[in-house]
Amino acid sequence: MPITVSAMSSGGFETTHYQNTQMKIESTNNELPTTPAITYSECYAQPFLLFNESNLETMAKMPDNFVDLVVTSPPYDGLRTYNGYSFPFEDIAKELYRVTKEGGVIVWIVGDATVKGSESGTSFRQALYFMQCGFNLHDTMIWNKTNPMPKVKTKRYFDKFEYMFIFSKEQPKTFNPIMQKCKFGGKEYNSTCKDITTGKERTKKNFILNNERYKDNIWDIAIAQNKTEHPAVFPEQLANDHIISWSNEGDIVYDPFAGSGTTGKMAMLNKRKCIMSEISAEYCEIIKKRLEPIINERTLF
Repeated sequence: MPITVSAMSSGGFETTHYQNTQMKIESTNNELPTTPAITYSECYAQPFLLFNESNLETMAKMPDNFVDLVVTSPPYDGLRTYNGYSFPFEDIAKELYRVTKEGGVIVWIVGDATVKGSESGTSFRQALYFMQCGFNLHDTMIWNKTNPMPKVKTKRYFDKFEYMFIFSKEQPKTFNPIMQKCKFGGKEYNSTCKDITTGKERTKKNFILNNERYKDNIWDIAIAQNKTEHPAVFPEQLANDHIISWSNEGDIVYDPFAGSGTTGKMAMLNKRKCIMSEISAEYCEIIKKRLEPIINERTLF
């Protein structure tokens, strides 16, 4: 199957086909066939690479230890529809481990359905399986939705969060912390951890620089207002902040469930290179329409 790549031309997007005569690679995963390779030179020659195929097909083209960061929110428990497609989670997790660089990070954003009064627990099972594959569970973060849709006629409190599991292959090689005002208990402290009003010193000085400290791992971010035909648009701030936190300019960011292309958009705006897999041709068209204006307006490198 040819690789379909969306690239910039003077008239907008131009589709280029890379036939099977392209350089081949042999994967260390013997179950995967020999396929045309995605190379560093190809990745850096394009604004982004978009593949209308399953993510397993895309990752089969990647060499080992290739991507720096994965930011994605897969479909789960029927809560996020994916145009009728399903995905083999365990195979994907194994391949993500293979293609992620040492020190690379995966941001896996999921939630759980509630069926007959019980949460599915899918998120936890997936997290444990990532660890079986060799990843560290570096952090369990929370996306606190500031504008959730209330549910009626239920014996549960309103559900307003999703898990953001941060998996790392060994220790993360990159961490660019987002900072926030240095406050404890409603009080603001200066860089020496003394209460500005009373001068009383706070003993814990961890993670404090110039009146700021690391942002905590519960992020208050609104659900994206859907302006595309995609049913579950990823919040741009969420993708942006993870891309800033776990990668540097020029790094390769991969989204195996590209959806409406939010990860790709924010990667481009932050001068990262992005690879996206999207099995739905309909959603690929959404991505092209969304990212074309950015490419036409900007010179990335």
